[in-house]
Parts: sequence; structure tokens; C-alpha cells
Amino acid sequence: MTGPGNTRDHGGGLDAAMARYGGSRDQWLDLSTGINPVPYPIGDIPPDAWHRLPDEGAMDALLQAARRFWNVPDSAQIIAAPGASALIARMPLLTGSTTGGVHIPRPTYNEHAAAFEATGDHWLSDDPNDAFTHVYVHPNNPDGRLWSADHMGGRTLTVIDESFCDTDPGESHIALAPDKGIVVLKSFGKFWGLAGLRLGFLIGTPETLAPVDRAKRYGILGAEHEMRLQSMADALGPWPVSGPALEIGTRALGDTAWAEATRARLAQDAARLDDLILRTRAELVGGTGLFRTYAVPDAAALHDRLARARILTRIFPYSERWMRFGLPGTEAHWAQLEAAL
Repeated sequence: MTGPGNTRDHGGGLDAAMARYGGSRDQWLDLSTGINPVPYPIGDIPPDAWHRLPDEGAMDALLQAARRFWNVPDSAQIIAAPGASALIARMPLLTGSTTGGVHIPRPTYNEHAAAFEATGDHWLSDDPNDAFTHVYVHPNNPDGRLWSADHMGGRTLTVIDESFCDTDPGESHIALAPDKGIVVLKSFGKFWGLAGLRLGFLIGTPETLAPVDRAKRYGILGAEHEMRLQSMADALGPWPVSGPALEIGTRALGDTAWAEATRARLAQDAARLDDLILRTRAELVGGTGLFRTYAVPDAAALHDRLARARILTRIFPYSERWMRFGLPGTEAHWAQLEAAL
């Protein structure tokens, strides 16, 4: 689905689905995203979190909680932002004064390519040897592909988008964050099921996250690049994360028992979804503990049939067969999906 000023396809978009197929919001089961359908219980939020500007102490508590949860190396810096998408849109800043090809193995999440193409200084390259910047979505969206460490490093910038990696932390490349030119992107909304909170993190060396300092050091800061060569922290501006997001994020990142229990539940539910969908004429393409992608004879037809049963799924403009399902969150939702199939 798309929104104002955005022609790229994404999951979500119940308003558009209701406008086309009818029904009220409470009748719909949205399986078009990879968001945990059983979100972290946020509890009570102190009134000051809403009333006061976010302070440095609250931000420091959030970053320390993130450092512990992801085992971030001491030499790596963490930047918090109002959602991973805010960081993706600004990722070209980290290329410094370098222009040229960007290698983004496709199919994948389309906002990465859009961010680099929007600069006018970068273009997509299918040849990994002909690109100064590489982007790897790990695990990949929508097929769940994992990228080995052999693909990382050795160039101006390597972006590792681990938005869906918290279901399987053993696959994380966070240990590479101290390497020059490597940044790791983390999304809070998906695993914790709080996408509306808008919270994301970027992890890398201070020099990698502040290319203006690197450019000044080597005398390559030309006037034509001055605006683009600001640090990621400066680009996000003051108070990038809201007070409630600081409070909730710190609380959730410190709750390792919830995280472990959630991983177990998501793995069981992903297997349950496979069992249900593969009974039909479908083949598993891949996925994660938060979404599964299948190949079906006619994705558009099945998408339409499920939508008429008030179930929203995700299909892709580049494939007539691929179809992605998120996980139902309640027994009633599981029953709704099984009946529609």
C-alpha cells in the first residue's frame, strides 16, 4: 500500500483495503506486515515523559540498554532515531564525499534504494565490485535470506539492516560494528510489536557515523558536499526520540525474559503458519520468525480472495507468485485465516 507522496509499495494500509473491500477496522486481520502481533506490554508511562522535553539522562539510559541487549562492542557508537526509516532515508550521508554505485541485492526492502537514488549522486549497481556502498538486509525481506560476514566490509560504506534479526540473535553481525565503514541498523517496532512508537538504532564507529569529521581530517570537504557531510546525529536534530519512546524502549530492551519467551512463541507460530499455508498449493520461499513468504499459483487472486474475507496480505510487483504473510496474534485470528483458506 502507498501513502501521500510515496509511490513505493509496502505492507499495511488498512484504510485503502477497507475502501476497496469494505468492512470496519475491527473486522480485518492485517497480515501484510512483519510486526509482532503480540506487542510488548508497555505499562504505565510517567506523565513527565509526555510533558517535558526528553533529557540526556533518559537518552543515555536507552542507549545503555540497547548496548547490553545487542552486546554492542565498546568501540562502537549507538544513535537512536524516530524509527529505522528515518535512518534509512539519511543513510547516504554516511558515504561522505563519495559518489557512485550502490549495490543492494534484490529483491529486498525498497526504501534503501530509494534513499540513495534520491540524492542524484548515487545509482544502483548489480555488480558488487563496481560499488563503493553495499546494503544487505539481514535477514532479507521478503525471502529471509541470510548474508555471511564474507560480504561485509572493505568499501566506503556497508549497511547491514538487521530489522528482522532479533528473532534469531545468533545470526547478528553486530560484532562487525567496530570495523571501519560498517553500520548495523536495528528496528525496534518489529520484534517488540510497537511500530507506532517509531524507534530505531544505528550502530557503528564514531568516524563512520560522522563523515564530516573524516572528510575534514583528509581535506576533502568541498563546498558542494558541505551540507551532505553532516553527522547522522546532527542530521536527526535535537530530541530525535520522544519521551515515551525513551521510557518504553529502555524498559523493553532490559526485559530479556520477555524477549526469550517471545522468540520461542514466534518460532512456534511461524511453524504453525507454514503447516497451514503449505496444505494449499503453496511452496515456502523463506522468511523469519515474524513473516513467511510463499510461492502460490496466482498471488493476486489469492490476495483478492483473502481480502474479501477481511484478511490483508502482501504481494509484490516483481513476482506473480510470491505472497507474504505475517503471523496471526490470537486464536480467533488463526481461525479466521484457516476458514478463509
